[in-house]
Amino acid sequence: MIPISALWLPILLSALAVWIASAIVWTVLPHRQKEFKQLPDEDAVRRALKGGSGEYMIPFAGSHAAGKDPEFLRKCEEGPTGFVRLLAPKRPAMGKPMALSFTFYVVVGVTVAYLAGRVLAPGTEYLAVFRVTGTVAWAAYFLAAVPDSIWFGKPWTSTGKLLVEALIYGALTGGFFGWMWPATA
Repeated sequence: MIPISALWLPILLSALAVWIASAIVWTVLPHRQKEFKQLPDEDAVRRALKGGSGEYMIPFAGSHAAGKDPEFLRKCEEGPTGFVRLLAPKRPAMGKPMALSFTFYVVVGVTVAYLAGRVLAPGTEYLAVFRVTGTVAWAAYFLAAVPDSIWFGKPWTSTGKLLVEALIYGALTGGFFGWMWPATA
């Protein structure tokens, strides 16, 4: 068994590598740039939604029983249907989300270190460490996003892009853990 404290360097370096790779994916590579679309008559939509923040459903039933109401069902069939997430009004800022994403990558690294430290011995060969840690990291970066496509209509193409990105992030994490895995005592 290897304690998490012995794996702090691969935790931090893999988190930093994933943070940089994620920044490149979202700011430099073109595949995410057309993912969001402009609403028709954006100004009218903004006026209608002004002051609201939170998550909304359209149409909205409010209860299981109301979800069977003929008027609600008519609205669903008529469309549009969807989910809307509105943020509180503020000037766009990247500092806090970037810090929180790095924190998330560290938490993934700690989780990877915990599991790998329990199932892999000191001196385990690089490829075995890479397989275990890379798979766990990939699962952390990808699998939680799948229900958004299943239940909330997120386009499967977006989830597919995340699959590829998560493979990159998992490989970076697995690479750092494999490279820096403790030797035999």
